[in-house]
Amino acid sequence: MFETVGSLTTSPWIYAMVAVSVVLDVFLPVLPSGVLVIAAAAAAAAAGAAGSPAPVPEQVPDILALLVIASTASVLGDLAAYRVGWRGGERLDRAISRSRRLTRAQERLGTALARGGGALVVIARFAPAGRSVVSLGAGKTHRKVKEFLPWSALAGMAWAGYSVALGYFGTQWLGATWLGTAVSVIALFAAGALAAYLVRRPGPATA
Repeated sequence: MFETVGSLTTSPWIYAMVAVSVVLDVFLPVLPSGVLVIAAAAAAAAAGAAGSPAPVPEQVPDILALLVIASTASVLGDLAAYRVGWRGGERLDRAISRSRRLTRAQERLGTALARGGGALVVIARFAPAGRSVVSLGAGKTHRKVKEFLPWSALAGMAWAGYSVALGYFGTQWLGATWLGTAVSVIALFAAGALAAYLVRRPGPATA
């Protein structure tokens, strides 16, 4: 799988693929947006480590561009889910009422934002489906955009920065691109597991 994803990083469409994947995975959490970001950053690190001359942008992803695109796409996806949650609808209401996770997330998110804090939004960005739960919950509870958007932007930058750093430095330190990518993906999943634990944990820690 890593070889297949890695081959995609040499395509000039890698930025578009990353952007679309990051935007859509708020609705389809199974999309490998994190893997794409890590693989693209790993490819850039490998090109630099090889001592090659100035990389051709069409062939080797630019780290700064990758970071900006992933962060921006994350915020756009959050806002799309936020709008869906805001408009609501009977189908969404039934889906939320059937899920204790969504119901609990709504209550905790409302409390966190009302107190002027939004660390939950940042933490949930790393948890599996946490981004979806938080963004839909923020819209569903009609939180103001000015309360949600800054935390969404911070969450997007934190997630993108962490993913890019994993792919880039993992490959530089471990050498082989496939090994650096594999270890980085494992580290991303580990962060997701920790974030999921913190989101589920009761008390004021995540608020």
